[in-house]
Amino acid sequence: MKIAVPDLISPSYFPALAAVELGFFQRLGFDVTHDLRAPANRCYEDLRDGHVDFVAAEAHGALAAFPNWRGVKLLCAQSQGMYWFLVMRADLAKARGDLSVVRGRRIGAAPWVEMGLRRMLLAAGIDPARDHVDIAPIPGSVSLKVNTGVTAAEALGDGRIDGFWANGMGAEIAVRRGVGTVVIDARRGDGPAECFNYTAATIATTDRLIADAPHAAAAAIRAVMAAQQALRQDVSLATRIGRALFPPEQAELIADLIARDLPFYDPVLTEEFVTSMNRFSRDVGVLDADVPYDQVVATQFSSIWREPAGVA
Repeated sequence: MKIAVPDLISPSYFPALAAVELGFFQRLGFDVTHDLRAPANRCYEDLRDGHVDFVAAEAHGALAAFPNWRGVKLLCAQSQGMYWFLVMRADLAKARGDLSVVRGRRIGAAPWVEMGLRRMLLAAGIDPARDHVDIAPIPGSVSLKVNTGVTAAEALGDGRIDGFWANGMGAEIAVRRGVGTVVIDARRGDGPAECFNYTAATIATTDRLIADAPHAAAAAIRAVMAAQQALRQDVSLATRIGRALFPPEQAELIADLIARDLPFYDPVLTEEFVTSMNRFSRDVGVLDADVPYDQVVATQFSSIWREPAGVA
């Protein structure tokens, strides 16, 4: 079985990566591999077409391939909240949280990721069209095997963009290299409060897999929960995984980023979250009407979220 991930060199989808690398899927009787497939809409298209079995990505991205949530379900959260950072060139950044800095600037953001930035700007009174905010993918960043956060940091350093909206790894690299400054961390109180629940990092699968292999769907939840718990107990496991999979710079950063994100490691998908995400999805034009909670979330597995997060 395969789990598609739109960015491997990142803390965003690390619980899914760790669930594979630490052997939790295998202990539950499933041979699962992770596969980098960028951007997120491609992950969900491949899920729809049967090329992968699970997707570890932004929840709202499922609508790229499953209109109005038909045929797909969210199984659990990898972490809570919209997890991207707005990073601006260090010489441009003003006060933390001051979104006016984006006016007249070029901002790199991946497809579907950019929706969160656009809606956040509108909620803060900034109209990207009126205020000449050019939000677009970084050239070359939407190739199948590209890690977008690292690519964004490189583009900022090279002067190809004025800022980016991307994951914590991209933000950390830009800050440590002195080329960028964090303006917005959406999960930690920056920007309009409503943006926290625009989306989240989740695990999704098809209605077809749930019907044909419910034990596999349940195992995916338990494996991710076990990985979350293992990282809470020993965050150095992230370094071990990073050294096996990442370039040296990112391998040595990943444990610090995971440690920072641990407070958000909660598998529960609440009705409040789904309501807010659906409202956001309608606002950005990718959802036609509100969809009930149990048509978005595989509620038949929700009791697993309350189980002890261990795998024998």
